[in-house]
Amino acid sequence: MPSPPLFKSQREITTKTEATSLLQFITSQNPKKLFKLGCSQNPTGTNYELTQNTKKIKKKIFLWQPATSQSPMASLHLLVQLIFFTTIIQPHISTCSPQTVILPLKTQVHPSGLLTKPSNKLSFHHNVTLSVSLTVGSPPQAVTMVLDTGSELSWLHCKKTIATPSIFDPIRSSSYSPIPCTSPVCRTRTRDFPVPVSCDPKKLCHAAISYADASSIEGNLASETFHIGNSTLPGTIFGCMDSGFSSNAEEDSKTTGLMGLNRGSLSFVTQMGFPKFSYCISSRDSSGVLLFGDASFPWLKPLNYTPLVQISTPLPYFDRVAYTVQLEGIRVSGKVLALPKSVFVPDHTGAGQTMVDSGTQFTFLLGPVYTALKNEFMAQTKGVLRVLEDSNFVFQGAMDLCYRVALSQTSLPPLPTVSLMFRGAEMGVSAERLMYRVPGEVRGSDAVYCFTFGNSDLLGIEAYVIGHHHQQNLWMEFDLEKSRVGLAEVRCDLASQRLGLGL
Repeated sequence: MPSPPLFKSQREITTKTEATSLLQFITSQNPKKLFKLGCSQNPTGTNYELTQNTKKIKKKIFLWQPATSQSPMASLHLLVQLIFFTTIIQPHISTCSPQTVILPLKTQVHPSGLLTKPSNKLSFHHNVTLSVSLTVGSPPQAVTMVLDTGSELSWLHCKKTIATPSIFDPIRSSSYSPIPCTSPVCRTRTRDFPVPVSCDPKKLCHAAISYADASSIEGNLASETFHIGNSTLPGTIFGCMDSGFSSNAEEDSKTTGLMGLNRGSLSFVTQMGFPKFSYCISSRDSSGVLLFGDASFPWLKPLNYTPLVQISTPLPYFDRVAYTVQLEGIRVSGKVLALPKSVFVPDHTGAGQTMVDSGTQFTFLLGPVYTALKNEFMAQTKGVLRVLEDSNFVFQGAMDLCYRVALSQTSLPPLPTVSLMFRGAEMGVSAERLMYRVPGEVRGSDAVYCFTFGNSDLLGIEAYVIGHHHQQNLWMEFDLEKSRVGLAEVRCDLASQRLGLGL
């Protein structure tokens, strides 16, 4: 029986990653078996245990902990052989949470002329993206990845072209390992793949991701070592993409790839094993914070939590691995819009869910709710703002409420605030985040500003999407362990300084 890749030398298992690799190796030999990897803390470190689960018993099979002496691999192989005689159902992984990892988060601005109609996933076709820098491979190669809580599979450009100058080169990495078609990973079902993954001529797992605006990306699934802060994560599954088409190649060339952070099994945060992660986006400059792990800081206000909406039955328009929360109403300067709560509840097809998505810049509402908000905002700003009377101008394909503001005017007039009312929490959108100056748009002596809520119906999106523009100066926590999203107001530029990011 061959050894797992991480156990070529005769040594004890000493880390969660090695333990997870063993579990994945065992289950790949017989996918119908069920194992669980657990862990517990003790004064000398962490114990890892592998347990056998059936309908009637839960039995500890093996326990190991970090040791200073080497031990023969024969005992490990004996363990694997013994496990194969048990009758179990399917693989499952449960791991101890690693230490907290903090990274700087960048807001990347792109020229307005590069804007296109967003795709149905709203991943990276906007003029502002959130990105993080990290290293991948052995030796490490620097990459920049777009942060996207609306996607599952992380991927990197692996073939240099004029459109993709920033790439990850797998040939230079000794830890790069393409995934064969026979691997259980190649049969993982995910909404990211519009067609099933397939085998290429080399019998490697080939995946393609397509978008509604005709953009696409494809390549091989592989495992590689990702370096996040002080953490090293061997065996991380990602897409090594070598071809595709982008409706906005100039924008895509600014980054190396995308970091998928939804709740799917292949997402980056799921593979890392962190029970929660947070981010904080500053409105004053391009700085921000991305934090994996627990955020317990004395300067951070208590978070208000709203539970994630989860359904057990697959529905055609409901994304079950998205961060779906329940929007219950919208308030404009103290006035709650006269809308029945039923308009915010997903229907029998799953259409109408509310998703928190860092890969989207602005917020999009379904038609009836958008119209009600638009009319109320116009009523409360009548005589204060001048509406842009141009039926042919719709910003980013979905934002049709725009205004003319004199170029000589140094600031906007006082505006009402908008609050998104969730179950258990509220997201207040301050006046300065309600209006966005469209770069390069000038009408006579006036600049053009647009209302930062858009109409989902114009995009063909059957959902409410909360974009990152309205998450500025909020500490946003995604708690996978307790299935909830938390938020609290905070100055994100100061949070960066307090966390020693020097931004």
